[in-house]
Amino acid sequence: MKAIVCNNFGPIKNIEYKDVKEPKIEENGVIIEVQSVGVNFPDGLLVQGKYQLKPETPFIPGMEVAGEIIEIGSKTSKFKIGDRVAALTQLNGYAEKVVVKESSVFNIPVKMSFDHSCALLCAYGTSHYALKQRGKLQKDELLVVLGASGSTGIAAIQIGKIMGARVIAVSSSSEKQRIAKENGADISIGYDNLKEELKTISNGKGVDVIFDPVGGDIFDTVARTMARNGRLLVIGFASGTIPKLAVNLALVKEFSVVGVFWGAFTRGDTEEYKKNMIELFEWYQNDLLKPLTEESYPLSDAAMVLEKVLSRGAKGKIILKP
Repeated sequence: MKAIVCNNFGPIKNIEYKDVKEPKIEENGVIIEVQSVGVNFPDGLLVQGKYQLKPETPFIPGMEVAGEIIEIGSKTSKFKIGDRVAALTQLNGYAEKVVVKESSVFNIPVKMSFDHSCALLCAYGTSHYALKQRGKLQKDELLVVLGASGSTGIAAIQIGKIMGARVIAVSSSSEKQRIAKENGADISIGYDNLKEELKTISNGKGVDVIFDPVGGDIFDTVARTMARNGRLLVIGFASGTIPKLAVNLALVKEFSVVGVFWGAFTRGDTEEYKKNMIELFEWYQNDLLKPLTEESYPLSDAAMVLEKVLSRGAKGKIILKP
């Protein structure tokens, strides 16, 4: 079968589209014939050796897939051949077939496309966990979403609205601001004069929850806009720079800086993770959220797509097609 292989950590352009051995079934797993692969920012960091996790090389990147089950293990009981599913894979997703543990697989609703189900896993899973468990977002609170036109940003906007927040979306261009507004943001603004803008919007009270997948200098800016008892959620560092916090700000303004590592949540709190995913699928079925998938590309174009995602050129989710 064909797959994308990272032979050694290094530039994204070095990954290869090549023939590899087909996966072997595990007794508590399933083999999925992949129809859609979600592309995530960490995928690009991973192949460059810049992510928290560093698998042994060579490896196949890719952490979320959707498709049909074509084989089941001897101790697998929850699924059958032909089931339409989405799965969190950690690795090995950029391939025509993948073996996944039964516990990481979810049946998808009949009305849901493979692209949407794939997009729902990491982006919506991260944003849901961030706002619900880590940020403890409450009805009528003011939520600011940075990087608002990316896949996690769009997810945070939609989920924030479902949870009853007033959502301010921040993104870098008028086109991205329009996309954020179309996906439910109450107000959509740029990064220029952001501190003053948020002070005006909050009537001087400050922001209750900030969702920050960007990092860099903007982190320092928004830290100065926090309300008392606010929560500044650290999602990632798409800017390429890990910020440093002047902790006297947290002392004087009495806000919390809260780390969000969804991968650790999926492994360390499996029951809550499953409940979260069930809730997301229910929201989808009730037309409360809809993943924004920008476009799809052949699996062989993975290097080009990863470069686009890492340069923050994506608007919503990009899908690879084996």
